[in-house]
Amino acid sequence: MKKLAAFILLGALSAGLPVAVSAQPSTRTMSQSRASLKANRKQQKGIKKYAKAQRKAERKMLKTERKNSRRF
Repeated sequence: MKKLAAFILLGALSAGLPVAVSAQPSTRTMSQSRASLKANRKQQKGIKKYAKAQRKAERKMLKTERKNSRRF
């Protein structure tokens, strides 16, 4: 009777272990997706910053061009 209870307990523990192990990769994928989202946001921020600098440079160039055309 004790042997049967020990085997059942051992079986239950063995079955519970793979369930716990299979739960870990989902947290890893969540952290990976969080990292990828953060990287995407950082990249988008950099793209916006670059575009803003380009617009500013273009406005400055046009302003200088207008100034120089008035002198002649």
